[in-house]
Amino acid sequence: MRIAFVSFETVHHRDTETNQRFRTVCDLLAERGHDVHWYCAGFWAGEESTYEHDGITYHAVATGTDARSSFLLRLPFVLAATRPDVIHVGPQPPSQVVAATLGATMARAPLVLEWYGDGGIDDTRWTQLAAGRPDRIVTPSELVGTWVRELGADGDCIETIPNPIDCDRIRDVEPGAEVDVIYARRLDAGANLESLLLGLAELRDREWQATVVGDGPERAAYEQLTADLRIEDRVTFVGDLDLEDRIAAYRGAHVFAQTADHCVFPTEMLWALAAGCVGIVEYHANSSAHELVEGRDRGFRTTSEVELAEAILAAGDLEHRTYDEAFADYDRSAVADRYLERYRALRDEHGVL
Repeated sequence: MRIAFVSFETVHHRDTETNQRFRTVCDLLAERGHDVHWYCAGFWAGEESTYEHDGITYHAVATGTDARSSFLLRLPFVLAATRPDVIHVGPQPPSQVVAATLGATMARAPLVLEWYGDGGIDDTRWTQLAAGRPDRIVTPSELVGTWVRELGADGDCIETIPNPIDCDRIRDVEPGAEVDVIYARRLDAGANLESLLLGLAELRDREWQATVVGDGPERAAYEQLTADLRIEDRVTFVGDLDLEDRIAAYRGAHVFAQTADHCVFPTEMLWALAAGCVGIVEYHANSSAHELVEGRDRGFRTTSEVELAEAILAAGDLEHRTYDEAFADYDRSAVADRYLERYRALRDEHGVL
């Protein structure tokens, strides 16, 4: 299948969660042998109009100081000329969705909009226009799906597809040191690690050890808070770890705590849950993390530090695991299948053979 991905910006321009997600979808389909093309602003050296990298062919629709305007003007005609089976567009800028819609009409191809929602979604005329154009809108969580519906999108065309993980890779990594609680995230203003630390402080009279994975501008403040709470000898800050080391840490841990106040999809938590951790989530209106634990025996949703502490105690009654097969549906192969099933269904609806 020939798939045209459309996003003015790529991870090579700017490394954001939205751009990472779009690249991940490209990688999933390229790995399955599909013909994957990304139409974007040029980012590579030289004057070649295309650039091959990791199974993806990048096409420079525009370059130079007036690249965005040129990109929007040229995009419909470029897509029409290439005649892809499916056009898959990103939401930034939203004007590119409108341009891609015209290209999809000219190419007689279905249009899928990947709306990740990192940083929220602005309610503007352009985003409202974008929400009403595609044949299908894919979001990483029900939370983002709600935001998109609030823009006026048809709820029937919105589908939730999560970020993928690699289950084989989890099983191949040796478990690390056993700890009772682990937390992993960039330690910035949105980390809200204080909720976990305050909850742990409620359990001073119990035996436990906790690990904090990640670094950032608030790390020193959080380390000071552990001292103020008199739990500094039980909380270990290990800084940034590569994925292999994080998986090992998750396989050794019993509980993964998610307390961040903004999260469109809790990818690190998903790795940890698949690696056997019990999930404890502090509910926040702008976080989708609770969606991963709702209805699961090995998951807790809390709304306060006291409830969080109680959940940690309750989790102690659950067996320690190093892998949870319940999360096999989040494996890369399963997520790729969901995209391909959606593409084929849309092509059937369009009467494309």
